[in-house]
Amino acid sequence: MSDHSRDAIEPIEQGMESPLNFAVVQRDRETVNMVRRAVECRDVVMAFQPVVQAARPERPAFYEGLIRVLDQTGRVIPAKDFIPALEATELGRQIDCLALEMGLQALSEDHALRLSVNMSARSIGYPAWMKTLNRGLARDDTVAERLILEITETSAMQMPELVTVFMQDQQARGISFALDDFGAGYTSFRYLREFYFDILKIDGQFIRGIASNPDNQVLAEALLSVARHFDMFTVAESVETAEDAAYLTSLGVDCLQGYYFGAPTIMPPWKTPQKAAMRA
Repeated sequence: MSDHSRDAIEPIEQGMESPLNFAVVQRDRETVNMVRRAVECRDVVMAFQPVVQAARPERPAFYEGLIRVLDQTGRVIPAKDFIPALEATELGRQIDCLALEMGLQALSEDHALRLSVNMSARSIGYPAWMKTLNRGLARDDTVAERLILEITETSAMQMPELVTVFMQDQQARGISFALDDFGAGYTSFRYLREFYFDILKIDGQFIRGIASNPDNQVLAEALLSVARHFDMFTVAESVETAEDAAYLTSLGVDCLQGYYFGAPTIMPPWKTPQKAAMRA
């Protein structure tokens, strides 16, 4: 092919959208529409996953509340399938409001429960989210000390000064904070020192298969050392095998979370007859 012919073709190719890009955009659009419909109809539920004490795995230290939406067939859609497409949108803030509302309701119904709820740092400045928080705390004065707000590392680093002030204000009310997915983002250690997170959750990419993965062993131990230096309680995410659980316990991780100890379930585990009898 001559240079002249190639020059004529290249602009046409550059102006064409690739099938892959088109498919991604179309998928995200469909996801947003599905979630918007679910939010408008309040077709949302909360799933609960235990976070167990490493030394006493039969006893959850707390539960993580994870929002789920229902599609038009009633199928439960996990947050990981829609949050990335909504993180920077108002719909994402509405999802955070619903998650917080449901979490506060669960806490008010069971005074023995301690629960973490996920939020984006962007929701700090969203009036409806703050109104939901303040209303829930005013309704039950025991809720604050049993509520943990989880903020992802990536989200916190987008507006660190705002997050720092917000955390200080809410910690004075008794709320605890967890830095979620630690190691997956780009935390400035200067801000890590100033944040004063109560809990540090080590991202699952460093945890899965750790018992037989020397690289993950070194990285997880380094992250654990950082948490200890800043006096933060530690949680290992994505613990899926007995071998990994045993290795993490030997490292001195405080708590473990993952499918090995329990998958997220929309039936509150503490309300099952067996669990209710244990708590009585």
